[in-house]
Amino acid sequence: MRRALTCLAFWVGALFATSPHAQTVPPQFDAISGNVLSAAAVLTVDSEALFAQSRFGQRVSQELAAEESVLMAENRRIQAELTEEERVLTARRATMDAKAFRAVADAFDARVVKIRTEQDQKSANIIQQRQQEEDAFIRAASPVLTELMREAGASVILDRREILLSDPSVDITEIAIQRLNLRLGDGIRPQADSAED
Repeated sequence: MRRALTCLAFWVGALFATSPHAQTVPPQFDAISGNVLSAAAVLTVDSEALFAQSRFGQRVSQELAAEESVLMAENRRIQAELTEEERVLTARRATMDAKAFRAVADAFDARVVKIRTEQDQKSANIIQQRQQEEDAFIRAASPVLTELMREAGASVILDRREILLSDPSVDITEIAIQRLNLRLGDGIRPQADSAED
């Protein structure tokens, strides 16, 4: 998330660096959030909070948490089954020919490796899905952040966590979250839009 917002900051900063909008403007009351949007050349935002506290980010977090919960339950079930299978295989060792046992044990080991690879891939897919959702959020949030920059007469937005010290009045996190909730909701497109894909 921080990487994506940093890229956005450079892009938007370059866009407005020579813009006539990049000048001092009076503070404005934001009716949506109830906060005052200060006039400033530089604004700050907490990119993690922007995602985590927005309806979009909360929906993504809930969905991915559910997927992770299902995966963890599946991993526990598989582990229990493999542990029992290994116990039975070990008990049969005394009654089996050594060569036959080795073949069965090797097949079991290969299956364990295959299952582990499959489960690791499922975990990696969840991580990748989160990154894709965060990237989609930043793209969708870009117009809102650009709008706030124009209103404040700012030329750049920086991630608050990358700054040692700043005036709290230039932080637009809460205002941005409120506007994003109004514009994006939870980020799920209407069925009509989805049907056209």
